[in-house]
Amino acid sequence: MPAASPPDDVEIRATLSAPRSATYVAAAGGDVLRAVELYGWNARVSAAFMLPAHFAEIATRNAAAEVLERLYGPSWPWNPTFEASLPATGRYNQRRDLVATRLSNPTTGKVIAELKFVFWQKLFTGRNDTRLWAPHIASVFPYAPAMPAASLRNRVYQDLDVLRHLRNRLAHHEPVFTRNLLDDLTRTVDLIELRSRSTASWVRAMEDVTSIVAERP
Repeated sequence: MPAASPPDDVEIRATLSAPRSATYVAAAGGDVLRAVELYGWNARVSAAFMLPAHFAEIATRNAAAEVLERLYGPSWPWNPTFEASLPATGRYNQRRDLVATRLSNPTTGKVIAELKFVFWQKLFTGRNDTRLWAPHIASVFPYAPAMPAASLRNRVYQDLDVLRHLRNRLAHHEPVFTRNLLDDLTRTVDLIELRSRSTASWVRAMEDVTSIVAERP
């Protein structure tokens, strides 16, 4: 994902809109050319971050799905006991999300792929410690350091929370240049490593967040 100098910063800023550009102009101390370069860098690093985020989300949701299959069988999205265990109140309705997703997705694999990120994060709450995580979390995150199951579950929850908010900013093309992106990257790849060292090593070899961060204008 190479860098490139903007050929016409006035036209580019008009294309992006004045309100969108203003955030970057302010960050660049009024230097409009540097603001456009910063915008381009923000877009590049955002795109680069989608690779480690992709692997972290899939690794974690597959770990959770493995536990659900052990407890509720291969058709766990349709298991009434599992459905009843999900909260049905609050700003995000986890039970409603499951029911709506399985209506239009006829297989467990399709349901796993279509459930919202937050569905998986909400599985890693303390209300599920006894049923899901105390018996199973160590086996689905075999490379986690030794710690109580509740502590590991909470670590996964917190990492997913950071990743979810970051991913939402990436998806909506929002500024991320004020974040400690290298810390975000470390947290994301370490989350993958809890599940698979080989996958984490592969992601470290592929990611280019580190190099793009070093090129910040």
